[in-house]
Amino acid sequence: MKTIATQALPERIKLPRYDRQQLQSRIVHLGFGAFHRAHQALLTDRVLNQQGGDWGICEISLFGGDLLIQQLRQQDHLFSVLEKGAEGNQAIVVGAVHESLHGRLEGVMAVIEKLAEPQVAIVSLTITEKGYCIEPGSGKLDLKHPMIIDDLAIPSAPTSAPGILVEALRLRRERQLPPFTVLSCDNIPENGHVVKNAVLGLARARGNDLANWIEQNVTFPSTMVDRIVPAATPETLGEIAKELGVEDPCGIACEPFIQWVVEDNFVAGRPEWEIAGAQLVADVLPFEQMKLRMLNGSHSFLAYLGYLAGYQHINDCMTDENYRQAAYRLMLEEQAPTLSVTGVDLTDYANRLIERYTNPALKHRTWQIAMDGSQKLPQRMLESLRWHLEHEGNIQFLALGVAGWMRYVSGIDDSGNTIDIKDPMAKTLAEIVSASADDETRVIALLGITAIFGETLPQEQGFVSAVTQAYLSLRDHGAKESVRLSLS
Repeated sequence: MKTIATQALPERIKLPRYDRQQLQSRIVHLGFGAFHRAHQALLTDRVLNQQGGDWGICEISLFGGDLLIQQLRQQDHLFSVLEKGAEGNQAIVVGAVHESLHGRLEGVMAVIEKLAEPQVAIVSLTITEKGYCIEPGSGKLDLKHPMIIDDLAIPSAPTSAPGILVEALRLRRERQLPPFTVLSCDNIPENGHVVKNAVLGLARARGNDLANWIEQNVTFPSTMVDRIVPAATPETLGEIAKELGVEDPCGIACEPFIQWVVEDNFVAGRPEWEIAGAQLVADVLPFEQMKLRMLNGSHSFLAYLGYLAGYQHINDCMTDENYRQAAYRLMLEEQAPTLSVTGVDLTDYANRLIERYTNPALKHRTWQIAMDGSQKLPQRMLESLRWHLEHEGNIQFLALGVAGWMRYVSGIDDSGNTIDIKDPMAKTLAEIVSASADDETRVIALLGITAIFGETLPQEQGFVSAVTQAYLSLRDHGAKESVRLSLS
């Protein structure tokens, strides 16, 4: 079988220029997903192309994705990234990955032993919000989570990502090996603090000595990641095969834009990611807030209201001038005022975002972005709403975005079609929707989910009224007309 490891590829394809035989597993990554392939792995590949070295990556899949890992091995751990611009494409073969393990295929103990190898300096993660087993309201480890309960019952055979990290660090301490840096690359605010809370919370439950050692020796830098990477589809895999001249089941397509802001706090060294364009800074939080509110907030706004109106992709929303203007005004009028970032032209940032959303080559599905809204809404919209309520600011578009989420999780679009809701709280949401006697009751009941909205926000009558009116507009007029009316 021909693969990208055995087939001669066209000259226009960018290939690894370094000696892959020199690579060691100095980075172990949990979560071999699309975003990681098109972001951290690609940027590490760029560093290796510029200066060589041994900063190789071992990919770990803990649960799903066993077929993907097997396919990756069949092509010598090479995979391709297709950067799709409005004016053309560029295919890149990434060679930074040289090893892989799967929790089901090789067993969790093999994964833990890999993390405990002496050369491992960084363990990075893209496991989504759900993978950290954190209580949504408190930000602390959820000790009642089934996986955490299992990990505390049998600590040497963990099932969760925090459990695997803690057990690997215990082994390193026992074997008198240096600690590694834990680097979350998930798109959640203060992701370094999130993973630190998860790891220390579990370690503390196992014993203070281990927890104290981790707290004193392990670092948990925060990061801000930005690149639009739609989930792979048969269509995009077909495009990749056409570019390469051979199929790559591990390939992924994305936009040309890429950004990575990283807190420079590594206990055992790191690649020189800055030569590949990463920004190494002392404080990531202002950049995180900018991205979560302006980009991700407007993305969610477009996803809910776009899907309700029948727009399948973000670039489809951008063909509707009302949606374009509403997203732009949300960014600059309601999200930008809440930010503390300095040295960034936010008008220029908003213009670039609209340009990125308009890219016709990138088919980013509104349904995909709308997934897991109960986990995303607090960071993307609700924090900004709290700021505006405190400062008596305008919340017109934010309220419409929240109402759009409510209409979306109600399960029927504007054409009467059933929506496939993917959310960790899908059962709770469905129960609330089915139990609602009328729409006003439904709004109040959804606002009563404290894991999403907290205690105080639902007591703000101005907020409740704005969301209720927006919801009723969506019911009576549909999403397209409600977006148009929001601009007047």
